[in-house]
Amino acid sequence: MSSHNDTPVCYYDHSVQFFYNKSGKVISSEWRRRDRLVVGLGLTVCIIVILANILVITAIVINRRFHFPIYYLLGNLAAADLFAGLSYLHLMFHTGPWTIRLSTRQWFLRQGLIDTSLTASVANLLAVAVERHQTIFTMQLHSKMTNRRVALLIAGIWAAAIFMGLVPMMGWHCLCDLDDCSTMAPMYSRSYLVFWGVLNLLTFFIMVAVYTRIFLYVRHKTNRMSQHTSQTRQRETVVNLMKTVSMILGAFVICWTPGLVVLLLDGLHCDDCNVLKYEKYCLILAECNSFMNPIIYSFRDKDMRLTFQRILCCCRGTSNQQGAPLNARLDSLKHETSSNGEMDSEDRPNGTPLLMLEHPEDTPPGMHG
Repeated sequence: MSSHNDTPVCYYDHSVQFFYNKSGKVISSEWRRRDRLVVGLGLTVCIIVILANILVITAIVINRRFHFPIYYLLGNLAAADLFAGLSYLHLMFHTGPWTIRLSTRQWFLRQGLIDTSLTASVANLLAVAVERHQTIFTMQLHSKMTNRRVALLIAGIWAAAIFMGLVPMMGWHCLCDLDDCSTMAPMYSRSYLVFWGVLNLLTFFIMVAVYTRIFLYVRHKTNRMSQHTSQTRQRETVVNLMKTVSMILGAFVICWTPGLVVLLLDGLHCDDCNVLKYEKYCLILAECNSFMNPIIYSFRDKDMRLTFQRILCCCRGTSNQQGAPLNARLDSLKHETSSNGEMDSEDRPNGTPLLMLEHPEDTPPGMHG
């Protein structure tokens, strides 16, 4: 929309309800059954996400065995997912009929927090995949990245995530072009939704490529080292790796694909797709990825589980009981690794650098994915 001198007319002073009515996304003034269901599910997921990721962060901080690059990245992933849980908690108290009370700035803040948290979570998933790729292909227990490089990587992830959250507020919106307004996010430009959806799908395809290359490499190494292991163990190694890769990629696909597809359909102006019917459920499903990450990346690590038990049970005496096996594993680790952190292929379980095993106790720390 423009005036006679082609100067765009902007609607910065209009209410949130104005944009919702214009896009066809009607805000109910009363709580409907669907609204209560969505908020109830959302709050439940938020609480699980917050508690699970606080547990992971606490475990990494208090256990010095986790003071390595891969665990720093896992800790940052947990921090991103924790931020996602808090962002969704904020959303749950500013949605439904409460949306009418929001100012334009508050609405952009609400959406920006969600965009920032989800972008940070996805970027961390990609960083973990790249780190696993580096360590496995160089046959190392831990990445050679210095603490400074890890800190810079983490800072870069958050800088990119914050930037993505601020982009719509900084100008990529439809306040000056109502015809370009999204249906799902009535003050977001459709072109921004397409950009955000495509960017996340691209990240997903990169992750698929990285883990596929890891799997092919491990299978190749397993075949080459087959003379050092039985056929049964060889098959178990490949199957276990396939399970782990399937869990990582499957969780991402299941949680993110529906939401990304709905975003793209809305961005491409699919009026017959009825995106509003599925919007909130897709949002909750995407948030579920934030509590699945601790399960996949952390709960399958034996040392992490032991640390969780110490935190949850508050049993200081158990730390002494666990100290012997942990020290024994440290002693064996010293014999398995060289001074530069590399591990000879014949000393590794099955001669294979694994992303993660079905039984993590068979693997030295750092080989869990």
